[in-house]
Amino acid sequence: MSLNKERRIGRLAVLMLLDDDKEKTAEIVNELGWTTCTGKVGSMEASKVVAAIETAARKNGIVKAGVYREGHALYHAIIEALHGVTRGQVQLGSVLRTVGLSFAIVRGEPYDSSEEGEWIAVSLYGTIGAPMKGAEHETIGLGINHI
Repeated sequence: MSLNKERRIGRLAVLMLLDDDKEKTAEIVNELGWTTCTGKVGSMEASKVVAAIETAARKNGIVKAGVYREGHALYHAIIEALHGVTRGQVQLGSVLRTVGLSFAIVRGEPYDSSEEGEWIAVSLYGTIGAPMKGAEHETIGLGINHI
């Protein structure tokens, strides 16, 4: 079992948000036959961030509605990414913080052996801070989970 260097799912999820050459990243993902989507969300509530990402994943066919293991894997990838964004404390409005985030979701097989199955990565990039303009800073998070 080895993680294929050319199929690093987390790296591609982050590049989808940060790379200025988004066409190149999209081309790599398409060549691999993986499914992806991107979107934006802003909120003072972590539950709204989770809901926006889950909704995008279902609408874009990345996870199937009603298949528990797929939704469960996505949820854990989102929470792991939020831990990065919030520095380990997944709290927003209750501590007077708000986020404005772009997100990317990638689903594919990062290992050489197909027996390792599919994995899902969620990357988040944007701002976090007090709920007033100019009182924020950049933040990033990444979550990866097996399906």
